[in-house]
Amino acid sequence: MSPFKPSSLLLMIEDSDEDYQIATRAFSKAGLDNPIYRCADGDTALDYLYQRGNYNDSTAYPKPKMIVLDLNLPGTDGRDVLKEIKSKRELRSIPVVVLTNSSSKQDIHSCYKLGANSYIEKPVDIEGFTRAIEKLKEYWFHIVHLPTSEN
Repeated sequence: MSPFKPSSLLLMIEDSDEDYQIATRAFSKAGLDNPIYRCADGDTALDYLYQRGNYNDSTAYPKPKMIVLDLNLPGTDGRDVLKEIKSKRELRSIPVVVLTNSSSKQDIHSCYKLGANSYIEKPVDIEGFTRAIEKLKEYWFHIVHLPTSEN
């Protein structure tokens, strides 16, 4: 049985429509049936996570059990979103997987320093992207034990 419950929400913070569509297709192909909610910029993601503004209904917009985060976002960029998530007690236990185009050693180092749980460079081809998502799903949804709300 997967430690990540089927009803657990995955929050994807991604501004590229194309990358979002490829990722959701890859998750589906990999057998991930969890709901995925998308925020296309950092400011909206922070509103969602703090359940403020349009997202103040915790039933309609539950806290995610995992976040997939792009770094290069309009408005508040992914680095600042990561820093905010990992600096707040109520959010820091949510695993954050950085999925980005950047292969910069500086980005990799700073993301781990800020508390990222994984850092994946987006493959340029669809097959590679699909394989990366399948491996991400296998590791995070079948191998790793994540904290529950009871912990």
